[in-house]
Amino acid sequence: MTAFTTEKIDVEPWFDMELFMGVSQETRLGGDVMDRFMTLWKNWLPHLTVKGIDTGKIKYLLVALDESVEQDVDKAWEGSPSNAFLYNALAQTMCMAAVHAVIPEVQDAGCAPAPKPTATLREALEAEGIPYSNDKDPILSRRYAVVTHYPFKGGCEICVLQSNCPKGQGQMEATSVVLPGYEHPQQM
Repeated sequence: MTAFTTEKIDVEPWFDMELFMGVSQETRLGGDVMDRFMTLWKNWLPHLTVKGIDTGKIKYLLVALDESVEQDVDKAWEGSPSNAFLYNALAQTMCMAAVHAVIPEVQDAGCAPAPKPTATLREALEAEGIPYSNDKDPILSRRYAVVTHYPFKGGCEICVLQSNCPKGQGQMEATSVVLPGYEHPQQM
């Protein structure tokens, strides 16, 4: 018997132009580019996995695009690196839009904090075909995948990647929710 259960979550994320513009670092896009992206968005939706993972003690949200989307982005690099960069941003936007649809607080916090990879979470992700890359780093094997606490438990202060994240170290302009007791004193 497994120590976890999974549940498919039906969500069809809407295209968030503001999120996409931030991820892509673009300030404007032409209509033909948007038409092409909307076609890609519709084509990629069936390749989106959104699941709740219940390990008994802790619950998680898994959002991932399958390998075919990675192949689409890789193929785009052969023709146009600038298009490939935007395709990559579109795939990231789709994942985060799905996370925002299920856990709206993540949008306010500014990120979906990565949980500590427990043995049961590792087992569940392995069963979903999205294992961690190795035993020591909390990096998923899929390029477009997010796992976070579900329901929302906090922002940067609970993220296992905090020590390696510019945002988590206060090195970038970004807002996040900081729960009482997790404040870091400013060094002079």
